[in-house]
Amino acid sequence: HVQLVESGGGLVQPGGSLRLSCAASGSMVRIYLMGWYRQAPGNQRELVAGITLDGITNYADSVKGRFTISRDNAKNMIYLQMKSLKPEDTAVYYCNAGTLWGQGTLVTVSS
Repeated sequence: HVQLVESGGGLVQPGGSLRLSCAASGSMVRIYLMGWYRQAPGNQRELVAGITLDGITNYADSVKGRFTISRDNAKNMIYLQMKSLKPEDTAVYYCNAGTLWGQGTLVTVSS
């Protein structure tokens, strides 16, 4: 049984960077697709980025060129490197693996 725990959120100024991490308590080897979602106040949860077992990635148009998703199956980790952050990136970010969700980590972009 896999559980997901996110970390790395916080307060950052516009233009800044953050790196989110998601630790899986069990093996991720058999989880084909994993991803990051986010939910801002009053909005629906939306896909930010996804990555397959063999490293194929996809991104929401709003984050292309600024965010990078990666995974390390040996360490049971996935990451989201976020650069050039904007106030509209403010949200709770969730790690996802199929029907599994982490508890979320808050990212606030504000001066």
